[in-house]
Amino acid sequence: MAAAEFAVSALVSALLICSVASYPNGKVAMSCGGMAPQHGHSPQPEPVHQITLSQTKFKPGDQIQVTLSGPTFKGFLLEARDAEDLSGPPVGSFTLIDSEVSQLLTCEDVQGLAVSHTSSSKKTEIRVYWNAPHSAPNHVRFLATVVEKYKIYWVKIPSHVLSQPNAPPFTTPTATAQPLTASPSVSHLPKSFSASECGSKKFCVRSPLDCDPETEPACFFLSFTRDDRSVMVEMSGPSEGYLSFALSRDRWMGDDDAYLCIREDQTVYIQPSYLTGRSYPVMESRGTLEDMAWRLVDGVLQCSFRRNITLPGVKNRFVLNESYYIFLAEGAAHDGRIFKHLQQPLITYEKYDVTGTPKNVGGSRSSPLLKAHGALMSVAWMTTVSIGVLVARFFRSVWSKAFFFGEAAWFQVHRMLMLTTSVLTCVAFVLPFVYRGGWSRRAGYHPYLGCTVMTLAVLQPLLATFRPPLHDPRRQVFNWTHWSVGTAARIIAVAAMFLGMDLPGLNLPGPQKTYAMMGFVVWHIGTEVLLEIHAYRLSRKVEILDDDRIQILQSLTVAEAEGHVFKKAVLAIYVCGNVTFVMVFLSAINQWFTSMQLPINMAFLFSVPHVLF
Repeated sequence: MAAAEFAVSALVSALLICSVASYPNGKVAMSCGGMAPQHGHSPQPEPVHQITLSQTKFKPGDQIQVTLSGPTFKGFLLEARDAEDLSGPPVGSFTLIDSEVSQLLTCEDVQGLAVSHTSSSKKTEIRVYWNAPHSAPNHVRFLATVVEKYKIYWVKIPSHVLSQPNAPPFTTPTATAQPLTASPSVSHLPKSFSASECGSKKFCVRSPLDCDPETEPACFFLSFTRDDRSVMVEMSGPSEGYLSFALSRDRWMGDDDAYLCIREDQTVYIQPSYLTGRSYPVMESRGTLEDMAWRLVDGVLQCSFRRNITLPGVKNRFVLNESYYIFLAEGAAHDGRIFKHLQQPLITYEKYDVTGTPKNVGGSRSSPLLKAHGALMSVAWMTTVSIGVLVARFFRSVWSKAFFFGEAAWFQVHRMLMLTTSVLTCVAFVLPFVYRGGWSRRAGYHPYLGCTVMTLAVLQPLLATFRPPLHDPRRQVFNWTHWSVGTAARIIAVAAMFLGMDLPGLNLPGPQKTYAMMGFVVWHIGTEVLLEIHAYRLSRKVEILDDDRIQILQSLTVAEAEGHVFKKAVLAIYVCGNVTFVMVFLSAINQWFTSMQLPINMAFLFSVPHVLF
């Protein structure tokens, strides 16, 4: 069966992250200011690479050759700064010598203020020209960030000072290029977190809702405990990679304040970050966090830290005494790098102020609107349309003499079920647009197939209103058109459902969803095949009786009666099979839901069919 394409999602708090190795093309303009790669590790203290200059004096308009060399490295970022203000913007511009290994970057909306690598190939030397601007400062120092591999890098390696001829002596201390402030100390947690104070002293987000990380390893747990000026955060959950949470002003990823606990071997790094849309998170300084601690036991990752409620002057950190949606996610990590979460993040149902009244809240990994969409589409295209097709195809002769509101009973049943299918499809079609607020570009082929199904579902009843009379020559054309459009709609709908089931927005459990759908499809197709074989054998029997000219009328009546009994029996078994299938399926899902207390995921597939019978 077709496997659905992975949405690349959703949140949230954790995310695709790339290093310089993950940015082999060197497009690292976002690092122009701080020059720090967003790897979540501390830089190396002593540089082993050096920057050499072709001259020590310069005049505005001069072109100076700059060489970065040293042990093998993969990535780099090179800038020129005012030596008396290294925190200021880059100055001057660069000209490439070898465009195969280096490229110009746009910083401060100006092209060529910095140079970076073009690939992750190993290199030992980079040479470029620096063009001195007419407004050049008296003293210039070149700074370089060099990445050997993801965890090993140096930030702001300084060059010697380059000065103008008549400039006053340079007196700024040479130790001005300290890369980053030292990381706050991190300790080990002596014991597991407890949920005993949730709702009384702690604001807690849990999944399952009433789980306790102290006794349940599968518990995803996030708590906030406020004191006078700060909030203590605790996060726990089973993960071989990372756990993360984010505070968001809406239910979409982007412009969010996020915090990650990243596992590397037997160590955990606690890292604040900022989410900018669906790109990788921007790693921020850990200087805003205090009392950091972590614990790793039996695959359960736990970390805690303290953060001030307000951080004046610190960009991208939200004040904590306002209301936000809370995201909780987990995913894989390797060599300190994190990757997109495979499961949709848990998102609280509403906004909360974590510094307010302590509460105990849960969330959902799937939107109710998307669940309703799946439920309506499934009922329409796995139930009402299936029964309607069986009735029209095989039960005309069975109920040809029974009338309902002036029409044959089989036709009224068929029309009612098909109109129900069209109505359910129209309602379901609108729900994802309400949820997304527009078209989703990350749902693969599913929305395209859905639009096709919607078009065909509306087209079918419109075609039926122009159905020619029974003996009209155009009736045959109508019959074939009606059958072709309906069959195409059913096939495309099933394909769309298989693709839609794996979208993270529905958060459906494991392979059960595929097995359930396959079972239902096989059950229906098997019934159709059985009725087709029976119809063929019955027609052959009638032909033989007609050829023998023996008691034709009586024999035909007996054959028809036997055929009708068989068809009714098959229909009864078909209905009972569907009800049994639904009950067994829902029973299994209900057991999983009750034990986990997570949102019901696949129940929508067969939540209504038994009502129709």
